[in-house]
Amino acid sequence: MKHEETETLWNDVIGRRSFLKGLGAVGAVAPLVGVSTLLEPDPLYAGTGSLPAGDVAILRFLTAAEIIETDLWTQYAELGGVNGGNPAYIAALQNLDGDMPQYITDNTDDERSHETFLNAYLISKGAQPVNLDKYRTLPSTKATGAKQIGRLTTLQGLNVDPTYNTRYRSELNPDLGAMLKGPFTINNQPAIPISDEDTPPNQAQPNPPVTSKEKRMQAIANTAGFHFGLIEQGGSSLYPTLALNVTNQEVLKIVLGIGGVEIDHFSLWHDKAGNAVAQPLAGVTDPQTGVTFPDLNA
Repeated sequence: MKHEETETLWNDVIGRRSFLKGLGAVGAVAPLVGVSTLLEPDPLYAGTGSLPAGDVAILRFLTAAEIIETDLWTQYAELGGVNGGNPAYIAALQNLDGDMPQYITDNTDDERSHETFLNAYLISKGAQPVNLDKYRTLPSTKATGAKQIGRLTTLQGLNVDPTYNTRYRSELNPDLGAMLKGPFTINNQPAIPISDEDTPPNQAQPNPPVTSKEKRMQAIANTAGFHFGLIEQGGSSLYPTLALNVTNQEVLKIVLGIGGVEIDHFSLWHDKAGNAVAQPLAGVTDPQTGVTFPDLNA
């Protein structure tokens, strides 16, 4: 990639975060199925071999993960971020925590800066960047606030494993063989509104919800709350694990720098998800899917 494009990518990153000085990058990870098939090297970016091939492979894998994460968080931000376009969804998220729109926007910005930084770094080392645009084929939700563009991921029917909620509250230790299970199940549940008819964008959203549509919207927001933690749990373990296989010191600094932010993200969302299963919100049941968020403090 040409000098001008590399320069643009670097400038984008510097404008978002001043972390180049200490190589302290800032993320998350979604499940990646067969991602290696998307990352075949291109002879155009053969480079000079300034980085070991294994380190380049790790960076490209992490970049793909960050692109997918950015896709997830962008959908959340469009509807529920600081400039989100769905007032009732924002209100339901704020029933979990009043600062949720800001947290969502910040997390989205972090993920975008991660992918931009990693791609720019790859280019600077003569390695092939990662671009998944041709896979953006999934439809957007039709709910108010969402841009009608192709997506890499969908948030309209998730299976969310809340086991992490148990793991960090249990007296048992999974490192010593304890087999922990989630306190409840979330299956085929939307984490964003799917239509204005289903969840009117301007409806009231009291805490706790009263009407069927209010309960539906709150259950959707609660699902998002648990999904946030699940996304960031992936990054908080992936980066430290891959760091053990890095050989170049500069790459190690980058991987550990981003990994630290992943852990911070998970810490935040782990805390916020707990508000969905505590009073006054505890007990909400989605009238359509039957998913219930029980009172785990009862």
